Amino acid sequence: MQENYIYCIGLMSGTSLDGIDLAYIKMNRYSYNDFEILKADTIPYSSEWKKKLQEAITYKKEDLFILDVVYGEFLGKILNNFIKTHMIVNLDFIASHGHTVLHQPDNGITLQIGNGQVIADITKQKVVCDFRTQDVQLGGQGAPLVPIGDKLLFSNYDYCLNLGGFANVSYEKNSQRVAFDICPVNIVLNHYTRKIGVEYDDKGKIASEGKINTELLEHLNNLSFYKEIPPKSLGLEWVQENIFPLIDRYETDIPTILKTFIEHVAKQIGSLINKDSSILVTGGGAFNTFLMSRIEYYAETIIKQVSKELINYKEALVFAFLGLLRVENQVNCLKSVTGASKDHSSGKIFYAVK
Repeated sequence: MQENYIYCIGLMSGTSLDGIDLAYIKMNRYSYNDFEILKADTIPYSSEWKKKLQEAITYKKEDLFILDVVYGEFLGKILNNFIKTHMIVNLDFIASHGHTVLHQPDNGITLQIGNGQVIADITKQKVVCDFRTQDVQLGGQGAPLVPIGDKLLFSNYDYCLNLGGFANVSYEKNSQRVAFDICPVNIVLNHYTRKIGVEYDDKGKIASEGKINTELLEHLNNLSFYKEIPPKSLGLEWVQENIFPLIDRYETDIPTILKTFIEHVAKQIGSLINKDSSILVTGGGAFNTFLMSRIEYYAETIIKQVSKELINYKEALVFAFLGLLRVENQVNCLKSVTGASKDHSSGKIFYAVK
């Protein structure tokens, strides 16, 4: 039976820049929901790396090439340290999401830095990465990619909701998996808490003490993105063009901004969910108890919290799973989710140069 299992590391860096998530996974290649997170860590970014990644959107092409290699070296060293620390011996491959710098699928552009060949050479392991590019080339949004994991690993839930830099959801509709980005979450909330010297709003305490700016809330809820039909996805560029200027025009008080934006997020999410549904909620936003209470209010359902490990490392787990599907040449991108011309197996495989 042991030969049924593969061992891999999933690596994820989200737009909220909380850090790099690493999860060492044992998974049954013939029964996908038979899996275990054996070891997991989050490596916080230094202030220097945060600054680089935040500014990368403005880099010229040649500077992005350099950053891709340097960031790949950075990830390779982190992976080696993770492997050594946890004394990992059995390892079939590493699956790396990389870090999204550019995401403009309607213009045929998506870029996740973290050079796969560099990571492979440093770790001496097989590496699967660049999961989004092929989907965009096939006319898709290149996002979200997690829904195939939701479908095959967490089929016992009506909805799988992730609250990271952005909120995204996936669920079954007419026997097809539907998934899309709903709205920004932590990418906005953390932007404003940093203005008062706090990395994030612990449990939503600051927001809970604010007021709601009804005029701002109305403008947020009326943004044209929310009227678009899926598939659809969001990126940092959209937030910088549409969210920050709007908030800054109508409000300066940070607790009020946070409370108003949480109300906006909760309403956008709640309006999508059927009453009394079972919802798997993961990502950092799941720990924001004030946000969760407002989602429950609009969704008219009680959300049971899952293990802290699953909340924190679900995306790293799913990217490990996407890597497995790619290595075995199985579909890991669904056209019903991304809008691509066909279902396909996406991602590039790199081998260490001997």
